[in-house]
Amino acid sequence: MQLAVLREGVDLGITHIDTSDAYGPRVTNELIREALHPYPEKLHIVTKVGATRDEQGGWPPSRRPEDLRRQVHDNLKSLQLDVLDLVNLRLGNAEGPQPGSLAEAFEGLVELQQQGLIRHLGVSNATEEQVTEAQSIAPIVCVQNMYNLAHRHDDKLIDRLATDGIAYVPFFPLGGFTPLQSSALSAVAARLEATSMSVALAWLLQRSPNILLIPGTSSTAHLRENIAGAGLSLSHEDLTELDDISR
Repeated sequence: MQLAVLREGVDLGITHIDTSDAYGPRVTNELIREALHPYPEKLHIVTKVGATRDEQGGWPPSRRPEDLRRQVHDNLKSLQLDVLDLVNLRLGNAEGPQPGSLAEAFEGLVELQQQGLIRHLGVSNATEEQVTEAQSIAPIVCVQNMYNLAHRHDDKLIDRLATDGIAYVPFFPLGGFTPLQSSALSAVAARLEATSMSVALAWLLQRSPNILLIPGTSSTAHLRENIAGAGLSLSHEDLTELDDISR
């Protein structure tokens, strides 16, 4: 089923796949390789490093330069690539972004980029201060943080990144392990004859032109539902009603 989802996604025009060798671990990258290698020229596979998967299901940080070097090479091997399109440095922990300098870890990735193993860099689960620090070290092309209709803590950051021409990639765009639920969301969905999740994704796409979506899915039906969100147009009335969700 997962192979069919990946292949149909590409057939339907998806050009951005988010992954990590830590997912599984290794399982997700191996599925991507089996389903799609050799990769279409327009497909961008975005991975992340900075955390591993332990036997208890946790995500312990792993951001020493030697750890990052190993993780980059692991991603290259499992995806069967010579160069990674984009590598995000995952910061913070499972509870969210945490303050602190990213300099040592990010400089380690810059070195790997200079060696020709990475084309572009980004940060994930980062504070606004860490985003600024990363930009002072090397150019970044995206920030991947938690953000959705109900959790809008990055509003100012999104607007700043849009001005800078940097993509903002919200993870858990549909609420994460607890899907978004709201009477306002349901009302707008009913009015548009769409699903609530399609409306939630449409809201993100209309929130700012620099937002890219990475909603997870394990079925072709859900994949099509996610893609349908890109075709919805929310009116001013819809947007005003949805704005109440985060208050």
